[in-house]
Amino acid sequence: MSSIRYPKMYQLFGAYLNEDSDLWGDTLPEIIFCYKRDCPRESHLELIREINSFISEHPEDLDTAFEIDYGPDFSPKLWGYTTTSFLEELKRLLS
Repeated sequence: MSSIRYPKMYQLFGAYLNEDSDLWGDTLPEIIFCYKRDCPRESHLELIREINSFISEHPEDLDTAFEIDYGPDFSPKLWGYTTTSFLEELKRLLS
């Protein structure tokens, strides 16, 4: 995972959306609720900025870029999302 370029994404995927995610909830909204509860509002906004930046940096290869950076540790498909729909849902839940 790219912890240097996207530290908030790294934090979310590494701490909340990992193999122990059931500690936070059973659904993505439940887990994001816990993230929002535990982290200051500025962190939510920074995470949204990181997601937007990641999307804009990979307009033609978003799936591949996401898998390279996060695939070994996290896959949106396991949650029933495509890469695009997952990132858009994260932004919606964080807003």
